[in-house]
Amino acid sequence: MSAESARPKGIALSDRQRIAWLRLIRSDNVGPATFRDLINHFGSAEAALAALPELSARGGATRAIKIATEHEAHRELEIARRFGARFIGIGEPDYPQALRQIDGAPPLIAVKGDVSVLHRPAVGVVGSRNASISGAKFAAMIARDCGRAGYAVVSGLARGIDTAAHRASLDTGTVAALAGGLDQPYPPENVPLLEEICEGRGLAISEMPFGWEPRARDFPRRNRLIAGMSLGVAVVEAATRSGSLITARLAAEFGRLVFAVPGSPLDPRCQGTNGLLKDGAMIITSPEDVIEALAPLSQLDLFSAPVAEEPAGNGNDLTPPDDSDRARIADALGPTPVEVDDIIRHTGLPAPSVYLVLLELDIAARLHRHPGGMVSLAMGD
Repeated sequence: MSAESARPKGIALSDRQRIAWLRLIRSDNVGPATFRDLINHFGSAEAALAALPELSARGGATRAIKIATEHEAHRELEIARRFGARFIGIGEPDYPQALRQIDGAPPLIAVKGDVSVLHRPAVGVVGSRNASISGAKFAAMIARDCGRAGYAVVSGLARGIDTAAHRASLDTGTVAALAGGLDQPYPPENVPLLEEICEGRGLAISEMPFGWEPRARDFPRRNRLIAGMSLGVAVVEAATRSGSLITARLAAEFGRLVFAVPGSPLDPRCQGTNGLLKDGAMIITSPEDVIEALAPLSQLDLFSAPVAEEPAGNGNDLTPPDDSDRARIADALGPTPVEVDDIIRHTGLPAPSVYLVLLELDIAARLHRHPGGMVSLAMGD
């Protein structure tokens, strides 16, 4: 395998588009999946931004939606520039090919460092924050040997296993996925390590705004980045309720390989990894196990789907559903997640009308999205 995969194709955003994309993803009630639906329906981020107030009102919002301003977007871009970082859109060449394929991929990522590492196949290495000496040593062995075999090593900059994996792959290429903004790394003691990563052959990546201090609920999004970027994820040590198990579960949902290192049943740090093995994860007792399992995948062009871009169409040509249609769709929803196709069959309404009403409810914060594209009414409705 060559040390670096072929540079993926893509279409660069214009400065105007990048501002509009940043405004849209930073606006109230717009997450990655909603962003995608808005672009698909309205044809561009600018058109979607103009439609947000009306969508929110039709969806039954009780207060005006807050839309990020051009000034705020320019300010964040300037902060990124001064920080030595930049934003990459999902359809651009430097966006990680594997990440762009997952459901709800972030439309914009902020990066700092050597972007060439994003063009290589990647393996995630994660595990316990209070790692054992042997666990940290084995994680370093996996990261070092996978790096030498041409893989980028992705981890979460946490204490313990993550730190060992990053340090062992500094010379070959490592990616630190952050739960907060690029300027808010956690934990503080790993700031020097992050500087080494960004100044060398590595990269820091985040989907959160600059200045965003990570909270507990932000770390699963960080884990999603790790799983989404990787062909496979190796879990070295993990307790039963470890965040590393979230990364492993997401990797399995994305169709990626999940590796686990067996450990003593008496060590709480190994209960999670032993559980993964019971659930079908691949057992690894040497770095070669990971490299051999990933080799067939790294030779294939697994992520060659058409590049995402703003479509030429404009969803404004669709006649908006009337109030009776909205009521039928809202009545079909409840607290139990359902598939959109089931809503279409149940109501007998055209698919574009159903999708538009769901988008209205989403922007009004009255819709809850679930994995697999399922939806339900938000709590309180």
